[in-house]
Amino acid sequence: MCKRTKLKSKSVIFLALFTLSALFSFGQQKIGLVLSGGGAAGIAHIGVLKALEERGIPIDYITGTSAGALVGSLYACGYSPEEIEAYVLSDEFQLMTSGKLGVDKRFLFREDEMNANVLNFSFSKDSILRKSIPLNLVTPALLDYEMLRIMGVTSASLGNDYNKLFVPFRCVASDIVNKKSVIFAKGNLNEAVRASMTYPFYVNPIKIDNVILFDGGMYNNFPVDIMYKDFHPDFIIGSKVADNPKVVDERDFLGLISNMMTTPTNFQLPCNEGIIIEPKTNVGTFDFDQVRKAINDGYLSAKKYLDSLDMYIPVKITQEELKERRALFKKQIPPLTISSITNNYNRKRDITYARKSMIRERKKEILSPEKLERRYFKLYATPQIDYIYPTVQKKKDSTFNLDLNVRKAKDFKIDVGGHFSSRSVNTGYLGLTYRSLGKVASSLHAESYFGKFYGSAKADLNVEIPSVYPISVSAYFTLNRWDYFRSFATFFEDVKPSFLIQNEVYSGIKLKMPIGNNAKITFDARYFGLEDDYYQTPNFTSKDTSDYTRFSGTTFSWEFLQNSLNRKQFASSGHYFMFKARYVNGHENTYPGSTSIIKDTISKEHSWLSLQAELQSFVLDHKKFHLGIHAKGVYNSQSLFSNYTASLLSMPSFNLLPDAETYFLPEYRSTQFIGGGVNLVFSILKNFDLRFDGYYYQPIIQLQKNDDGTIEFGKAINAASVLASSSFIYHSPIGPLRATLNYFPKQLSPFAFQISYGYVLFNERAIR
Repeated sequence: MCKRTKLKSKSVIFLALFTLSALFSFGQQKIGLVLSGGGAAGIAHIGVLKALEERGIPIDYITGTSAGALVGSLYACGYSPEEIEAYVLSDEFQLMTSGKLGVDKRFLFREDEMNANVLNFSFSKDSILRKSIPLNLVTPALLDYEMLRIMGVTSASLGNDYNKLFVPFRCVASDIVNKKSVIFAKGNLNEAVRASMTYPFYVNPIKIDNVILFDGGMYNNFPVDIMYKDFHPDFIIGSKVADNPKVVDERDFLGLISNMMTTPTNFQLPCNEGIIIEPKTNVGTFDFDQVRKAINDGYLSAKKYLDSLDMYIPVKITQEELKERRALFKKQIPPLTISSITNNYNRKRDITYARKSMIRERKKEILSPEKLERRYFKLYATPQIDYIYPTVQKKKDSTFNLDLNVRKAKDFKIDVGGHFSSRSVNTGYLGLTYRSLGKVASSLHAESYFGKFYGSAKADLNVEIPSVYPISVSAYFTLNRWDYFRSFATFFEDVKPSFLIQNEVYSGIKLKMPIGNNAKITFDARYFGLEDDYYQTPNFTSKDTSDYTRFSGTTFSWEFLQNSLNRKQFASSGHYFMFKARYVNGHENTYPGSTSIIKDTISKEHSWLSLQAELQSFVLDHKKFHLGIHAKGVYNSQSLFSNYTASLLSMPSFNLLPDAETYFLPEYRSTQFIGGGVNLVFSILKNFDLRFDGYYYQPIIQLQKNDDGTIEFGKAINAASVLASSSFIYHSPIGPLRATLNYFPKQLSPFAFQISYGYVLFNERAIR
C-alpha cells in the first residue's frame, strides 16, 4: 500500500518511483480513485474517468462525496464512462436536476383544478412556522426514482455490500446534529448517495437509521482519508473540482452561510504514491445545463496527467477486458420487478392508500419496471402526499419488495395569486385547503376571487377511493360575479358605470376517472341559478333601471380532457384536447327595465344540448421556436331568450385569447361557431418569450336584431372576424409578467395595450 513518507530530494523521489514501478510490474497493483464534491462542476469526473479508461488505467476502489458520490456510484455499479456521459446529457437528467417531471410522468387526474394561484404555503396544525418553511428549491421526485432504478436495485441484488459492486465503493454524508461525517460501506446505495448529494436548501434532507443527513462536502469534501483507511491502495488518483470556502465580504449572505455550514477539508494526499487531477472548469455549482462542458474540461485536464500516470501505473487493462467484466457483473442484477409493497409514515404508521394505489395485492400482481414507474409517479402526484422515498429489498424469487417512506403533506395549504393589470380588471385570489390521508385521500377546499371586475367564492369536498384505477367524488358550491364596464379603461381613465352584471350560483357533484396519465373523464350534475342585469342601450342615465333575466334549472355534462401543456397559461409546448357534451334544462324569467322596448315580464322554458371541442397542439417544439395550432368549435341547440342581450349573454363565446375573457365582446358570441389560429413563440432567453397569437372566427348561426326590436337566428355570411395578440412574457417562478397588445377589430378602439402580472383564470361558469 502507499506509505506515509516524506521524501526530501528529487533523486530519492525518482528512485522510489522507479522501485515502485518495478515492484508493481511483478505484482497486482491496486489503484484508488477519490472524487470530490462540486455540484455540476463535479460532472467533470466523468471526463476524468473517460481519459483514464482510454489509457487503460484500472480503477480498483472509489470513494466520493456529493457529485463525486453520484459519478463514482454509477461507475461502481458497472456503467462505463460513455454510458454515464450519455445519461447526464439526456433530457431525463436535466429534468432530474431541475426538479421537474416529463410529460409521461404527470398524472392529470390528481392535479389540482387550474386557478390563478402563483405561489402556495403549507403549514401544519401543530406548527404554523417552525415546520412549514420549505427546505428545498427543487422537488427530487425524479432524482430519487432514478437512483432507485440504477443504484438501489444493484446494491439490493448484492446484499447491500458495497465491496461486492463492480468497483468497491464508499461515500460520505454529514450528520449535522452530531457534527460529523458518516461513512457508507453498506446499506441501500441509493439512500447513501442521495444523502451525500443533499445540498442544503436545494434538495430536502433524508433520514437513514433515524439520522438526518446532508451533503458530505460539509465536513469532508475529498474523502481520501476513507480511501486510505478502508482500502489501502498502492496508488491514489484524486479528482478535485472543489475548494474550501474563501473569506467573504460581510455583506455576502450566501458566502457567510456557506462558511458557517462547512468545515475545511484537507485536500492533500496522505501518502506520496498518488496524483491529484484538478479539472479547470468555470461551470457553477448549479449549472447542470452545462454538464457537457464540465465533462470536456475534466477530460482535457486528465489527459495532461496520463504520461505521468504511466510511470506510476505500468500494468494496464484493455477495453475488451473491461467490457467483458461489466457484462458479467450486470448479469447478476435482475430487472426491477416488484411483487410486494410496504409503506409507512415516519416509519410508524401504515398508509393503506399508498399501497392500494400501487399494486393489486389480492391478485398477487407483479409490477414490471415500466408499470412500476407509471404507478409510482401517479402516486407521487397525490396532493395529500408531500414526499416519497423509495428503497427495495431483494426476495428469494429474485423479485423485490418496494418500501415507500411516505411523508404526508402538511394539513393546510394556502394559495395566493390573481391577475393584476394596467386595465381595471384586477383580481386577487386566495385559497385554503385542508388535506387528509389514510385509507382514502380527501380534501376540503375553499377559495375566493375578489376585485371590481370579477368576484367568486367556491367550496368543495373531494374524496378519492384508492385503487390502481382510482375514482374521485366531489361535492361543490360556487358563486360567480362579473361586472363589465362601458370602456376599455386603464389606470389613467375614469371608469364609466357598469352596463352589464352577471351573477351565478350553482352546486353539484362530480365524478372523475383517469384515462392514462394525461387524460381524464368527468361526469357532472348540478343545479344552477343565473341572474343577468343589463341595459339594452348605451345611452342610459343613473335614473334608468336595468333589465334583468333570471334563469335556473339543472344541467348534466360529460367531459373528456387531455392536457400535457407545459404551463397552465401561455404554454409553449405540449398538447391539449377537450370535448364536452352538456344538457341544460331550465326556466327563464325576464323583467324589463326603463330602457327596454318590451314592457311585460316574459317567462320561457328552455332545454338544449351543447357540444364543444377545443384543441391546442405545439406541432413544432424547438429550444428557441415553438409553433402551435389552436382551435375551438361549438354546436348548441339553444333557443332564443326574451331579448337580444339576454340571448347573447346565454351564448358561448370564442375566447382562446386569455384577455378576451375580460371584455364583453358580442361579435365573438354565437350558439354555433368554429374558429382557430396559430401560436408563434420565440424563446429569446431562458424564461423570456416573445409571443404572437392570431385567430380567425366564423359563426355558423348568427343572432340578428331586426329594426322592430325582434330577434332571430340567421345564417352567418359576412360575420367572420379575426382577433390577435402579441406579448413579451417573463415566466418568473411566481407567475408570468407580460406586456400585451390585443387586437379586436370591431371595437371602437381596436388596439388595447396592457401590462399585467398573473393568470387570467376564473372559476368555471355554470352553463355558458
